[in-house]
Amino acid sequence: MWGVPLTPKNESGLQNKALVSEPALERAERLANLLASIVESSDDAIVSKNLDGIITSWNKAAERIFGYSAPEAIGRPITLVIPEDRQSEERDILTRIRRGERIDHFETVRRRKDGSSIIVSLTISPVKDGNGNVVGASKIARDITERKQTQEQISILAREAEHRSKNILANVQAVINLSQSDTSEGLKEVISGRIQAMANVHSLFVEARWIGAEVSAIAKQELAPYLEEGDDKRIVMEGLQTVLDPTAAQAVAVVLHELATNASKYGALSNAKGRIGLAWSRTEDGQLMLRWTEFGGPRVNAPERKGFGSRLIEGTISPLGGKVLFDWRAEGLVCDITVPT
Repeated sequence: MWGVPLTPKNESGLQNKALVSEPALERAERLANLLASIVESSDDAIVSKNLDGIITSWNKAAERIFGYSAPEAIGRPITLVIPEDRQSEERDILTRIRRGERIDHFETVRRRKDGSSIIVSLTISPVKDGNGNVVGASKIARDITERKQTQEQISILAREAEHRSKNILANVQAVINLSQSDTSEGLKEVISGRIQAMANVHSLFVEARWIGAEVSAIAKQELAPYLEEGDDKRIVMEGLQTVLDPTAAQAVAVVLHELATNASKYGALSNAKGRIGLAWSRTEDGQLMLRWTEFGGPRVNAPERKGFGSRLIEGTISPLGGKVLFDWRAEGLVCDITVPT
């Protein structure tokens, strides 16, 4: 037994070990290459640093997101991309990493090379050596600036929609409260017409992306039923282009609807000879001055008391801080309206 040669056996053992080890090394190399490829092709910034906060790796996405090339970043402290007012975050992060903690989806602000700020979501994991000791950290940073801006815009739009909805409902409620008629059908018709006037002006808001509506567009829309084809003198409009904010525009639309409705029943639009003049301008302090003038219609007698239409007009304009003046001339009504804008 002691005379059996040991060399062949040892050589055979070494050869067998080599045959087993070689594929394992190849697999490890392939996995390492695959991991490196994933890191480099990632859309997220993937960065590693040691426990002193010094950058040790910096992928292509980090170059794109932060603006620093890998040679510019590696070897420098990670505070390179942290704004001055957020430097304490890095101290807290390193403290947690040293304890072996992982930090998930931490949203914060970081600074690009050009000085601009971006919003990022950070996931930070401790990196350990073969003995399980924490020796650094790997960091994945996702640029969520556009997403956060979109969320903020949606939030602003939601608040604006809520405000406008409340404003619309308040105006509808005011219209209902100020509307009266001798019959239920008459009341229904009156309310429907006034709400339709509000709906008309809202279509103008949509076209202008809710900036407001231009006075001439409001007037043409509300007076369209009384404009005869080929007759451009029945209603004459004059005024510079004037854009009103949504609140003032709604009020002017309801007022013009009311004046036109009254004129079609009792005033200048009730016969073929009547005419309407509508003029507007801005005062030095920015208020809108609107004058409605009727002539050529039936003889007008000043009413002994305010009618429903007059009260509605005043009730629409007064809450805005505006004023209404009715002048019941024999040749036709003149109505002067001032609206703060």
